[in-house]
Amino acid sequence: MTARPYTLDQLRRLTLARQLPRVRGRGVDAVVETFRAVGPMQTQTARSTFLGLAARLPGVTHATISEAFEPHALVRGSTLRGTVHTATPEQHVWLDRTTRVGQRAHWTRVLELDGVPVEDVWTGIEAFATPSWRSVDELAEHLRGWLLEHGVQPTDRLGQPLGRYLAFGHGGLVRRPLSGGWEGQGKAAYRSVAAALDDVGHPDAARLAALRASSHEDAMDAVVLLHLRSHGPATRHDVAWWSGLGLREVDAALARLGERVTARGGPDDLTYWDVADGVPRPVRDVGTRLLAEFDALMCGYDPKGRGRFLTPEQHATLWNQKNGLVRPPLLHAGRIAGWWQAEGSGRRRRLVVTPFPDAPAPTEADLAPAVEAVAAAMAWEVTEVEVADPTRDVGARP
Repeated sequence: MTARPYTLDQLRRLTLARQLPRVRGRGVDAVVETFRAVGPMQTQTARSTFLGLAARLPGVTHATISEAFEPHALVRGSTLRGTVHTATPEQHVWLDRTTRVGQRAHWTRVLELDGVPVEDVWTGIEAFATPSWRSVDELAEHLRGWLLEHGVQPTDRLGQPLGRYLAFGHGGLVRRPLSGGWEGQGKAAYRSVAAALDDVGHPDAARLAALRASSHEDAMDAVVLLHLRSHGPATRHDVAWWSGLGLREVDAALARLGERVTARGGPDDLTYWDVADGVPRPVRDVGTRLLAEFDALMCGYDPKGRGRFLTPEQHATLWNQKNGLVRPPLLHAGRIAGWWQAEGSGRRRRLVVTPFPDAPAPTEADLAPAVEAVAAAMAWEVTEVEVADPTRDVGARP
């Protein structure tokens, strides 16, 4: 008998079960286990790792999250769609392999390589970033010199932000802060992921090296499964948007995966894919959570397919398409119900929570556990929490 199509409510409840799982413990092992369950986090705002974990592992501390980065139990680098993601080292393998497919044409076009394989450029960058950690300026100087040595006239765009990004925005590199904490937006240094893991004697270094050498088909299959386990049920468009791959690559992987995935109808007469085994029991509500910018409840899906958690009008309120800024969402009553912001500087912060006008507002009691979780993860002293009037001008940026 053919299964009935999913409803938006069913999709939402299955996503909540995956993205807000129950994980035992609050140490480094629990941090890693959370990432294995929920998948990589989009973290071009560095604090998003800490806020994402505060929402998914309430009670985890700033010190513990920072500790997970030091031995590279978590790694951060520019991967999917050219954006920064934090992941486990194994997840990073698949993000790197995906980036080499999804960003290949972009790199070739911007650098005006004129027949020089972009793979050679990437190999050169990784080789330069293997002996030691490199700054952005060092990587940019290397890239310009490498191009000249290989008969490519560096484009003027190398001096612009996009060009500088290409010096370090390569999936084979990971980053660490040059000063300050892992939650800060300060200057960073970059290293090839293989060298970074070898430096700390990572126990899985050899296995991960073998995964990096796996076939193209195995890598594409792995990243599609990674998305479905973390975000499913999802459409082929969701997988393509999240990964930065074309639909042809996604469709080929789904075909190869065969009985390892399932297909079922859903909203807008689309087909929703999921893993065949290990699907969690859906949940209706997980309590109130203060989410990170670019949270997976939004960014795990194609922009046209985010109706499981918010309306198009609410999405437009959170995401400013002109400058790419996203307000940190408020999760309440099982839906994205508004946004929040932290006012102040240093460790003392005042939190302002703004519900959507057409969404239920959380009470002080609803917010208390979420505020406590954020304070622990960010090492903040929260001095006040205000629930703002939802009828004020929601179009204004914070």
